[in-house]
Amino acid sequence: MNILILGATGFIGSAVTRKLVDEGHQVTGLGRDPARTALKMPHVRWLAADLAGMTQSNNWEQVLDGQHVVVNCAGALQDGLSDDLNATQERAMLALYEAARDRQLLIVQISAETETLGRDIAFLSTKRRADAALAASGIPYVILRPALVLGRNAHGGSALLRALAAFPLAIPLAYANSRVTTVALDDVASAVSASIQGTLPTGSDVALGSDERLTLKELVLLHRSWLGLPSVPVIAVPSVAARPVTWLADMAGRLGWRSPLRSTAMAVMSGGVEIRRPRNSGPRLSSAAETLAAAPAGVQDLWFARLYLLKSPTIIVLSLFWLISGLVPFFAFEAARSHFAALLPDRLASIMVVATCLADIVLGLTVLYRPWARRALIGMLLLAPAYLVAATLTESALWLDPLGALVKVVPSILLTLTALAILDER
Repeated sequence: MNILILGATGFIGSAVTRKLVDEGHQVTGLGRDPARTALKMPHVRWLAADLAGMTQSNNWEQVLDGQHVVVNCAGALQDGLSDDLNATQERAMLALYEAARDRQLLIVQISAETETLGRDIAFLSTKRRADAALAASGIPYVILRPALVLGRNAHGGSALLRALAAFPLAIPLAYANSRVTTVALDDVASAVSASIQGTLPTGSDVALGSDERLTLKELVLLHRSWLGLPSVPVIAVPSVAARPVTWLADMAGRLGWRSPLRSTAMAVMSGGVEIRRPRNSGPRLSSAAETLAAAPAGVQDLWFARLYLLKSPTIIVLSLFWLISGLVPFFAFEAARSHFAALLPDRLASIMVVATCLADIVLGLTVLYRPWARRALIGMLLLAPAYLVAATLTESALWLDPLGALVKVVPSILLTLTALAILDER
């Protein structure tokens, strides 16, 4: 069959894409930036598109030509710089249904359990309205509602589980006693395949989750054991104490960073992640322990877990380092100008002080803006060595400065390289 997968570069979408390609289907993957995924899966036809811009039925006409099935794996946790929930999860889907109405198409929708404690948050309400519209459209459909998805790779909530599990000495945990149902990523991909094959009949609306019921605390400790780390105490953090972190994560979301600590994730977790609908009546689904055991952890998983929560502090420290280095010379302008005065006329020395300070400030600010972060980090890697070379040629004695004026630049370069290495999210 010819199958179009929306969100094919995502955590669930990429697994579904591989599964269907392996089964011999002709797969077209749609994603916002499929370039890297296209290198990993060259046998897939790739389309670069943002669902938030596909809110009219005519946006779908050419995309749907020749397709027999559409699998919707796309979605976003929360509104932010890079995400518009209403456009992506509702209006684009309504436009898709309108364009698909006169075609012989099956739509397989990867949704979520929308009848939870936080049912009115945008993430769940937009999915619920899109699901209801699909069910009323007359188009053949299957709606799948996976619980918390665990797989060999990790993204979002599953990445946060690993990061929390790797905490040294003790694990701080909000909503430690919330109940969490999990489902293996491979089981979600198999359910999509079953929907396409007709094993799950059209009109099905089923939840995907194992029979196991764990608390969040138990699930984190299970991941810690999987990582090969010794047991440590879990410290229950009151939800009110987690609010400053949630607020900061929401602010970061406005700058394009998709943190799993944002308010939507916390609201969902406060009520637990449980199955409230009829479960999949097909083969038994793997438990969390079985899912993790099927993919034993390696040292790279431990590195990922330990580095995951360090990414934000790393970016913030680099931002402050460059901002401060750009602002301080304005308060000691003559001393800063003297470093250039040995080689340049007074006026040009002053211009160089202002120019380098502004460059530092720009880099310190732009690294906080996710779409420009990579460019800012590369700019830091170009500028910092240039500063070192220039200072060494003009005032080599600065290497012996008791305050380490030049020595401090070297670890900042290494920190920049680290930030660049862990910048990618998937």
